[in-house]
Amino acid sequence: MRYIVIGAGAVGGTIGARLFQGGHEVVLVARGAHYEALKRDGLRLITPESSETLDIPAADGPVPTRDDDVLVLATKSQDTIAALAPWPSDLPVVCAQNGVDNERTVLRRFERVYGMCVWLPAQHLEPGVVAAHGHPYSGMLHVGRYPQGVDELAQRIADDLGKRGLVGRATPDVMRWKHGKLLGNLGNAVEALLGRGTGAEIAERARAEARTVLDTAGIAYSTTEEELARRGHNVDIRPIDGVARGGGSSWQSLARGSGSIEADYLNGEIVLLGRLHGVPTPVNEVLRREANRSAAGRRPPGSMSADELLALIEA
Repeated sequence: MRYIVIGAGAVGGTIGARLFQGGHEVVLVARGAHYEALKRDGLRLITPESSETLDIPAADGPVPTRDDDVLVLATKSQDTIAALAPWPSDLPVVCAQNGVDNERTVLRRFERVYGMCVWLPAQHLEPGVVAAHGHPYSGMLHVGRYPQGVDELAQRIADDLGKRGLVGRATPDVMRWKHGKLLGNLGNAVEALLGRGTGAEIAERARAEARTVLDTAGIAYSTTEEELARRGHNVDIRPIDGVARGGGSSWQSLARGSGSIEADYLNGEIVLLGRLHGVPTPVNEVLRREANRSAAGRRPPGSMSADELLALIEA
């Protein structure tokens, strides 16, 4: 079985590298300077224990496919449709992404869709380089068939992930875990707007608002206690010598000046559900709106003060 990783950034690059180290065929799909660096030099994976350059095949677009290919989609949610457009719809797709909308979107065109709940603290700020801060494993990945269940392929993917540097779990209720992860990701916009280590109260207000929405909508989600018990000390965040650790995925989007951010699929998911079920979501709406404004204006992380953000929420 060959894994084609579409979006070889922090998450995709780490997953692809670990699968490759585990003896699997892998192709990394990337763009621009990152693709050029991968093609020329290989992927450099830096962890708390080591730094290794891996000669993984790379492409900047579709490659000839095989019957045993699995597409691992690790782009930001706003890029899902465009990223999958060139690929054959008879291939299975694993959505290794934040948010809970990707699987439903992909299912419109692809019959075999798998959700992946990603716990993987990593960053990609330099072409050709990915730093994975998790220890002793780089990440824990729950995999299940969408919308529910575990089939033979889901189990095989989980087993393959677990061969080197990752914990793979075949999980029938993967979307319940992804909704729990969504709650945690609501703070991504806060971190991006205010900077690391600030805005905890605002993030918790966004999560409390979201829990009300999910409960009203009758959507199940994993709890923080469940997540901590399941993760244990498998993916503790450790420093890496010579690598300054930045923030999460939204923080990195602003740091790279990418021009877009996934807030519409994180905070915006709560706003959407709130509108569908008649629950006000002012905190998440402000976070969604301001994160998009910062991305479009290519403002760096931490460009807003907590007082400014609170004033917008209270207004």
